[in-house]
Amino acid sequence: MIKFGTNGWRAVMGEEFTFQNVRTVTQAIANYFNERFSREDISIVMNYDTRFLSERFAMESAKVLSHNRIHVLFSDRDGPSQAQAYQVIKRNAQGGINFTASFNPPEYNGLKFSMESGAPAMPAETDKIEEEVRRLSSQGYSFCPYYPKNDYIKRIGLQEDYLSYIEPKIDFAAIRKSGIRVAVDLLYSTSREYLDEILEENGVPIEEIHGYIDPYFGGIAPSCTEANLAELKTFVREKKCNVGIATDADGDRFGVVDENGDFISQNLILSLLLDYVVKEKGWRGGVARSVATTHLLDRIARKFELPLHKTRVGFKYIADLFLRENMIFGGEESASLAIKDHLPEKDGIMAGLLLVEMLSVYGNSLSRQIEEMFREYGRRVCRQRSLPMTPARDKKLRKLIKNPPSKLGGRRVINIETIEGIKLDFENDDWLLLRFSGTEPIIRWYAEAGDKAELGRLIKNGLELVA
Repeated sequence: MIKFGTNGWRAVMGEEFTFQNVRTVTQAIANYFNERFSREDISIVMNYDTRFLSERFAMESAKVLSHNRIHVLFSDRDGPSQAQAYQVIKRNAQGGINFTASFNPPEYNGLKFSMESGAPAMPAETDKIEEEVRRLSSQGYSFCPYYPKNDYIKRIGLQEDYLSYIEPKIDFAAIRKSGIRVAVDLLYSTSREYLDEILEENGVPIEEIHGYIDPYFGGIAPSCTEANLAELKTFVREKKCNVGIATDADGDRFGVVDENGDFISQNLILSLLLDYVVKEKGWRGGVARSVATTHLLDRIARKFELPLHKTRVGFKYIADLFLRENMIFGGEESASLAIKDHLPEKDGIMAGLLLVEMLSVYGNSLSRQIEEMFREYGRRVCRQRSLPMTPARDKKLRKLIKNPPSKLGGRRVINIETIEGIKLDFENDDWLLLRFSGTEPIIRWYAEAGDKAELGRLIKNGLELVA
């Protein structure tokens, strides 16, 4: 069954993700747009990533749209998701379709659907598309256009406009003055000739790896996890760089390695960046985080009396806040960042550049900057993993959500949130979250505490509830 999860529709190629299913989903999107906009000049920005067949899937989708007399602005090469979002906004398009499975393994592909704001579509929109997919499928829809209507397809570039847009937002003068050396791991992704080029064009010395296309991503999932950045960790030490930054397959998520070659969790990077923009740039406004993201953000927001917004897992909920509220910062533990006066889309390139700026301005190593943050706000340790789903675990978790405990391992539960599975909050900003994955048959769990010992106890007691 075709279903849009937290960030679009993703599936294994050759199984659910087929050309026929892509045509059906595209026709459903075309019907949605034709019903929503009673006009003849509907335009869609079409983009794709570097994985196997992404461009072919994108062109097949463009063919269907062209036969529906919808104008397609087709990217001239694979591009980051946020570069597409900028084109949707700049060109006043009615939306965007991006063929990417983001950080999923190479055998997956996916379709992201965005609105005229450039932001990811909300469930209200994707539910309508899913319903239309079911209707078309029940009628045996099998439209297969052999040729596009070329009058409705135009090739456009994404890179130059996007780089020109973000360049003034970063203090490259401070970066050059610092003499910082940056290692860049492009992970065979759409960020090549984006992240590396903007640094080089602004006189920042870099060392680069994986800056070419490999549809199989070197045999790993194109995700910025510690395991997948093992080469970057070694590379930083060998090249004596001050920091290493990476992006995922479609460039919207980030990963970071410090000067010692140690992987730094995205939760800590988000906290550093929020602290930086509030202190050094003087930003004031709302701060958003998902329920699975560090409470260090809460502590920073409390100190500076900034409104804190909590959202479900899925960047689209943070993007929606940015469109409706006075927001300066939004983040998810899954390496998603949004900042004021930017795009309503997560941006791994901007996150990496802003971190390099922060290190340059402070003149500190990344490890030292983290220790200074801990001295000010208190040490935090986070961990996340997953459990395979079983009928017994499914039943236990659903029961737990309906009947949450008042204590866990002798600690009093001071707050319970059920907007995303079940989250138990304790004193000192410690917490545990158990939730159903929106895309896989697993239970995801997350926990945070002030030290590793307490974190271990929290996890052990929490997992016993569903084991």
